[in-house]
Amino acid sequence: MSSEAIELSAADGFKLGGTLHRPSGVPRAVVLVHPATAVPERLYLPFAGFLAEQGFAVLTYDYRGIGRSRPRSLRGFAARMRDWMELDVAAATDWARAQFPELPLLAVGHSVGGHALGISDATRHLRAAVMVASHAGYTRRITGFVERARARLLLHRIAPALTRALGYMPGRAGLGEDLPAGVLREWEHWCRQPDYFFTDATLQARQRFADKRLPLMVLGMSDDPWANPAAIDALVRHFENCEIERRAITPRSVGVAAIGHMGFFRRAMRPQLWPQVSDWLLAHA
Repeated sequence: MSSEAIELSAADGFKLGGTLHRPSGVPRAVVLVHPATAVPERLYLPFAGFLAEQGFAVLTYDYRGIGRSRPRSLRGFAARMRDWMELDVAAATDWARAQFPELPLLAVGHSVGGHALGISDATRHLRAAVMVASHAGYTRRITGFVERARARLLLHRIAPALTRALGYMPGRAGLGEDLPAGVLREWEHWCRQPDYFFTDATLQARQRFADKRLPLMVLGMSDDPWANPAAIDALVRHFENCEIERRAITPRSVGVAAIGHMGFFRRAMRPQLWPQVSDWLLAHA
């Protein structure tokens, strides 16, 4: 097993940093790992290594403005969340298809990475995909009064003010990595809408989701206040022509105290949860 740094070129010319993880033998299939909002590639490296051990070639990368795909300054940097889902996901898909033209192409999307499976036209090249903690992000749907109030204050009040003042959203305020201003503004607007981005006529999300035809495994964690069952339903129901397998995971069922929105990709989940994904992907490859 080995890994190497790579560079992806999006259709608009923007360069993205990524990593190709190779298995020790001939790969069985290729897996793309599409990140969550404000989450750098490094969170997914242990998971990618595990998949490579199972015989997959795996591509991890950073969206524009994040991690190794960040310019020197985010002030004045033009990027939107839809650019992640349309341009960056397509760049990763095209690169993988060019490098491994004979292999089945699969994907794992975390949070907005799962949204991208519905938005991106590149999804037509996939054999199957897994969605982890992906949900329609309407903030009034967050479970738990304290978390809902905290999230709404941060996303709808503090983040816009900081973005106006600084020209970008600083991650230290509580959303993860620093975010380009355009990403924050678009995401914040969608999170105010009961139907999330499905009400944005410029995105055509309903039609794009309905056009998808592939097997999907949808994973939700019982202690995730954001991707709760109702929020997952509000997203997944738009995949009306996909074969969907839902799995609800509780911390107790895997012997841990908490999983939440980010925990699936922590090393502690390797023995309990990661084989569920690798086995499912292999079966659909």
